This record gives sequence, structure tokens and C-alpha cells, in this order.
Amino acid sequence: MDSTPLKPMLIKVKVLAEDKEETVIKKSADSFIVKVREKRERGEANRKVNLLLARYFGVVSGRVKLIRGGKQPGKIFEIVTI
Repeated sequence: MDSTPLKPMLIKVKVLAEDKEETVIKKSADSFIVKVREKRERGEANRKVNLLLARYFGVVSGRVKLIRGGKQPGKIFEIVTI
């Protein structure tokens, strides 16, 4: 059994929805701007941000959790890494 502890980290994310490109921009150690093409409707942009952050940090999307800011552009995500 693997006893490697999981390390959760909280990051601040500003989401720019309905953008022309999809990218993750690191502003500081715990602050990011994420641009997505999806609209701010029915959680589409949040789902895409989740996938982009998972890819950026090299984890599965289940390890990325929206903590705060579901309906605002400023959000807090928890990323669980090994």
C-alpha cells in the first residue's frame, strides 16, 4: 500500500469566459488566470476550467475541486497532488 501523503493546495483563479483561446496563465505561486471558450451558463465554463487546471497540474479532474465562487469570475480551487 502506498503511504504517500496527498498535498491539497488552494489557488485563486480569475476566469475569463467566452474568450478566443483556452489557456492557464500563472500570475503568482497561488494565483492564476484561466481563459475558456465556454459560456458562463449551466456551469460550462467551470467544468472547462476544472479540466484545464487538472491538465496544468498533471492530475485527474477529480482532484480539482471548486471551493468558492461558483457564479463569480473570482474563484478558489483546491488541487490535490501527490
